[in-house]
Amino acid sequence: MAILAGASLSISGLLMQTIFRNPLAGPYVLGISSGASLGVAITVLGASSLPFLAYFTGNWAVAISGVLGSGIVLIIVLSMASKVNDIMTILILGLMFGSGISAVVSILQYFSNSVILKNYILWTLGSLSSTTSSQIQILFPIIAITITATFFLSKTLNAMYLGEETAKSMGVNIKLTRLIIFSLTSVLTGLITAFCGPIGFIGIAIPHIARIFFKTANHNILIPGTIFMGAVLMLISDIISQVPGYNIIIPINSVTALIGIPVIFWIILKKKRI
Repeated sequence: MAILAGASLSISGLLMQTIFRNPLAGPYVLGISSGASLGVAITVLGASSLPFLAYFTGNWAVAISGVLGSGIVLIIVLSMASKVNDIMTILILGLMFGSGISAVVSILQYFSNSVILKNYILWTLGSLSSTTSSQIQILFPIIAITITATFFLSKTLNAMYLGEETAKSMGVNIKLTRLIIFSLTSVLTGLITAFCGPIGFIGIAIPHIARIFFKTANHNILIPGTIFMGAVLMLISDIISQVPGYNIIIPINSVTALIGIPVIFWIILKKKRI
């Protein structure tokens, strides 16, 4: 699960940073994770006011509700992308949409009892150990196919990295490219968020680490490099979260933050110096 999550979030972050041409863009900028959070919140937190939902709060129920929530947001995002020409407008709409969903989740939290609220908070902290082997057997082929599809976008991403106008002059269909990239990112991010919770910083930090390590902006190299480094660093984060020698597991987000925050600070300070 660590390999799948690390590879998925890292390549999603690379796709978003390329298409938005923003070094701080990540896999969650489209509001997909917020949709997954809302689906899980309705299932888990809704048990406070609708007792029958308490029977549907197992691993599979939480995952399925997360997938449905992210799927609905995906449809909305693709609808926006097909009608809006300005890529920054899509970014702003995605962030606002995510904020609106977070407000709804906050209301559900306010009316939930402490026990159920704790279960939801634990989900938001991220966990790789909550997934089962049967879930991974379903996740693996879907994620493998989706990640493989990104390799066929290398040339297009190299063109998009130079700007939409330049890419258009090179024959790239901008709207179709957006729809494909948004779909791939949404599938990867939505599935990982639904099954593992929202895992932060990996999607933003790993693409930059890959660029530094491989010293290139060529996506023919960056795509496999980002996937590999994302998988490796998520595995390391998972090992650290197990706290070797102690019988405890700390939230995976606590570990990934220690990796991601210094990278983000470095990006901001470097950009300021330039």
